[in-house]
Amino acid sequence: MTDDVRQFTVAPDDDGIRLDRWFKRHMPDASFNIVSRWARTGQLRVDGKRATPGDRIEAGQIIRVPPLEAPAPEKAKPKRERTPLSDDEIDFAQSLVIHKDNAALVLNKPPGLATQGGTKTDRHVDGLLDALEYESEGRPKLVHRLDKDTSGALLVARNARAAAFFSKSFSSRTARKVYWAIIAGVPSIEEGLIDLPLAKQPGTGGEKMYVDEKEGQPSRSRYRVIERAGNRAAFVELQPLTGRTHQLRVHMAAIGHPIVGDGKYGGPEAFLTGGISRKMHLHARRIRIDHPDGERIDVRAELPTHFAESLAHLGFDPVDGDALPIEDVKFSETPEGKRRAAAHAAKDRRKERKGERRGRGRN
Repeated sequence: MTDDVRQFTVAPDDDGIRLDRWFKRHMPDASFNIVSRWARTGQLRVDGKRATPGDRIEAGQIIRVPPLEAPAPEKAKPKRERTPLSDDEIDFAQSLVIHKDNAALVLNKPPGLATQGGTKTDRHVDGLLDALEYESEGRPKLVHRLDKDTSGALLVARNARAAAFFSKSFSSRTARKVYWAIIAGVPSIEEGLIDLPLAKQPGTGGEKMYVDEKEGQPSRSRYRVIERAGNRAAFVELQPLTGRTHQLRVHMAAIGHPIVGDGKYGGPEAFLTGGISRKMHLHARRIRIDHPDGERIDVRAELPTHFAESLAHLGFDPVDGDALPIEDVKFSETPEGKRRAAAHAAKDRRKERKGERRGRGRN
């Protein structure tokens, strides 16, 4: 048992979080059960007052933490240590940075580099973040992700406060992400909204998605044709209005125009002959998101070599893609969006009435 009660001052990065979350960040050895016991016995206090794990804390407040029993040596979990990055890895990670400020970094992720680790994935962006601390205190944090074979703009938060702010922007859909793609064939309608619910395909371990009209989660994507190469291919802008796994890839394949190089969802039709690369032609060209300090981040990521070469080969001009404005209008405000919203609301009401009838039948 240690001898002294400890006192900690709440830092600005922790302003507004729950007390139990503060312990998870700063004292992971104090389990939720231990913190709850301290609260029940009156030992846990904030600014001298008794506190509970669910209380919200504010910057500058003083947290009184009672002594913590040291775990028995045989039960102590060894601390996981990250392997130090090599000089080449540090140089590589820093070469990806295309925007840096006090709250955020934007990286231009190359195709073939995973965002996070997983089975048989040892090299990924998350493993390179130690190289991007710069003058900040603490390791940067991922707040969204791109598929391994998708290139382009990837936002990284530089502190916990920024991570919470950006995560809320993504979850509330106020952030705007613009993707460029080359697709097989040309849609008959040059601009449209794809509204097809998606679900994980059974038997794939969640590695593949599919359109499921009955059980899928609502998924909406906007597309605009920028240029066309006859009927062979089109250069398109894509904007995901929801954030489902592989959403753009599944949606484009579902309307019969898979993204070039996406054999997973497009099969043989996703590959063009005549010297066009077999790599994925999906690139996060632009990200626009509000900044915690009240400004706005608006960054474009340059194309990878294979994508730029394919555009040139097909006679497409990137300048035409950048000429399209980001429209702030939401599809929920358009006649089509209103019609779909009304249809979804009616469907929800039918489900509610059905549930009520079942409930009455049980009484």
